[in-house]
Amino acid sequence: MKTAVVIRHVHFEHLGALEPALREAGYGVRYLEAPTAAFELHSLPDLLVVLGGPISVNDTEDYPFLARELSLVQRQLEQKLPLLGICLGAQLIARALGARVFPMRGKEVGWSPLELTEAGARHAIRHLAAPGLDVLHWHGETFDLPAGAARLASTPLCENQAFSVGDHALGLQFHPEVTAEQLEGWFVGHVGELASIPVQVTRLRGQSAPRAKRLEEPLRRFLNEWLRASEEPRASGASDLPRLS
Repeated sequence: MKTAVVIRHVHFEHLGALEPALREAGYGVRYLEAPTAAFELHSLPDLLVVLGGPISVNDTEDYPFLARELSLVQRQLEQKLPLLGICLGAQLIARALGARVFPMRGKEVGWSPLELTEAGARHAIRHLAAPGLDVLHWHGETFDLPAGAARLASTPLCENQAFSVGDHALGLQFHPEVTAEQLEGWFVGHVGELASIPVQVTRLRGQSAPRAKRLEEPLRRFLNEWLRASEEPRASGASDLPRLS
């Protein structure tokens, strides 16, 4: 069985709907808890997934584990092994590629559709931008498009919502993984942030239940197509690296 190593920064920001989709695709899932993980001791997995969290890539003085996490992301990139970053995870990929990560003019929290670029319309991400679909945004920082990356999607508030590097690395600023049940933990865990912006929990809860449910099948199609593309170099023998023990 292939191994998906998932870096989690806070317990309630987990794989959500991505976990059953990964298991259906033949991956065993193993979490690393970012604040205490010994990143330097881990070999590279078949797939590395880096999830979101309420800190900044720039907070290395307060959270020194970020530097070690960034090193693991860089190793995965250098070997062109499958890598998926969501929110903070996308920002870590961007930083690993030399791009600037910085605060937005305001926070983007809520459901809205993606606007695909020409490259995005040919990419697996198109399944998440079908007519009538919204995705969840929950972030206050963004990043410059890394050199050599292709922009895949934008929103009016955030130009770089998704980017790819070759077929092996994908950064998503938005959250396709969330379920309505999972978000109940977010509403509690992010209560301080929600109190600082004009977002009503009751309204966001009401929006989330039907929208998250509608994303589940497009999410499976997206993941399966992207995994097939990202695994092709491995299947052709382009990489022969040790598996995570």
